[in-house]
Amino acid sequence: MALGEFGLIERFFKRPARRAVVGVGDDCAVWQPGAGMQLAISTDMLVEGRHFFPDVDPFSLGHKALAVNLSDLAACGATPAAFTLALALPTVDEAWLAEFARGLLTLADAHACELIGGDTTQGPLNLCITVLGEVPAGLALLRSGAKAGDEVYVSGTLGDARLALLALQGQLRLPDNALALARQRLEQPTPRVALGLALRGVASSAIDLSDGLVGDLGHILKASGCGATLNTQALSQLMLMGSSASAAPTLALSSDQALTAVLNGGDDYELLFTAPATSREAVMQAALKSATRVTRIGQMDAQHGLRLVDAQGKPVTGEFASFNHFA
Repeated sequence: MALGEFGLIERFFKRPARRAVVGVGDDCAVWQPGAGMQLAISTDMLVEGRHFFPDVDPFSLGHKALAVNLSDLAACGATPAAFTLALALPTVDEAWLAEFARGLLTLADAHACELIGGDTTQGPLNLCITVLGEVPAGLALLRSGAKAGDEVYVSGTLGDARLALLALQGQLRLPDNALALARQRLEQPTPRVALGLALRGVASSAIDLSDGLVGDLGHILKASGCGATLNTQALSQLMLMGSSASAAPTLALSSDQALTAVLNGGDDYELLFTAPATSREAVMQAALKSATRVTRIGQMDAQHGLRLVDAQGKPVTGEFASFNHFA
């Protein structure tokens, strides 16, 4: 007998309610925030052919579907609490679903984030997750808090997911070991939840890097009414496979190629944040506490716009733009 919608949910996604007052199985989930907490809520959609390749490993896809939402909570300084899943499937492939659910729920369990409801239907493969987090009242990190003189930081490495995308599209050749590492960065990003929590009360603004450094920093500049100057020497150290100091394969990329990947590439899901210069030690302590690499890449300016300078402070020019879904 074919596995129907409710059988599918029961077999792969229904779990006993933990913190939820009412979880999977009713018309609505019921969630009670902790005392003194505010809810942080974010929704992301992943569409086959737009956000992932048709042959993507289902475990990796399950991981990424939740990871991109957890990354938004990290940028808000919120603790993951629960999520809903809306899933459109062209067919019911039980082996595929088992691996997808394993990737999804392994990451959920790692962050104590409870699946509390959702929907399933037949159609082109499409995943939509809404995640709920909790943050103490008044302590949420926002895009609008940066001030002139604040320093600009980024977590982890940037640009490697972009290299994987170009390689998978046939626009770039990568050695097998480099492609495997870059593809992992593309398909299994690490949400920086621990860093986001450690930055509460330290960072003045934050955003997660989904569409590229230039575009996402632009959201902070607009919301905060500031400009920024970034140092290309610091930016050049951000690509995992572009740095000879890393343990990863070092690629023969020109400085322009590496800089373009770092500035334009999306799907990094690292945190970009600002903090006052007087908080530099606190930022380093947050990085240490969360076991996350953090790099200072520039500063916020009173003058609007984004500027790039080299190690000597000379202007660097180029065509840099982030991903646009409707371009």
